[in-house]
Amino acid sequence: MHTCENSILKKLENTDNTLETTELFPLSKTKKIRGNRHLAREKVMQVLAVYELCQEPIDFLFSHIFVREFKFEEEELSADKLLTPAEIIEHESDIPIVWKKDEVEFAKQLVRCCLKEKPLATELMLKYAKNWELNRIAIVDRVLILMGISELIHFETIPPKVTMNEIIEISKEFSADKSITFLNAVLDASYSELKKRGLINKTGKGLKLKK
Repeated sequence: MHTCENSILKKLENTDNTLETTELFPLSKTKKIRGNRHLAREKVMQVLAVYELCQEPIDFLFSHIFVREFKFEEEELSADKLLTPAEIIEHESDIPIVWKKDEVEFAKQLVRCCLKEKPLATELMLKYAKNWELNRIAIVDRVLILMGISELIHFETIPPKVTMNEIIEISKEFSADKSITFLNAVLDASYSELKKRGLINKTGKGLKLKK
């Protein structure tokens, strides 16, 4: 792995999700949501997609994006009530996500694996995304394929079917309708090739996907 990639992974390893960007981007003090593995994957997708677009430091993106549920829709306010500055900030704030330690580590590990496996994922996308040039594949779809391939290779205790289903469920919310068939096809073909190359080692009951 290149030195610059090692530096990125080291920064991510040391990232502390302690709401360090809350001064510029405030978080609600009255609301919160509980994290889970599915939401962790969504946040990893967002981190990697933004990283593709802007190349901001991965540790900054993780510490900013992973701890919050973005609030894009404005809630209606009573027209006859004058809000205090604190109430205005609260109204406009994102909602903090409360994570368990193992969920944070899962997300960090998945990001690390995705950075490591990007060349391989790109190779497989070019091979199995027939009649599609890489730059014509939506960034979210590219990232979801990268996540699926990385999870299949590196997370030995997660059944392939769970990985595939999670990627498709995220695509239903963040990708175009036609992406589901596309993602299924590319991931299915990639899974078969990764098995042939001996890069997937799933053990235990329910962890092997029949092909």
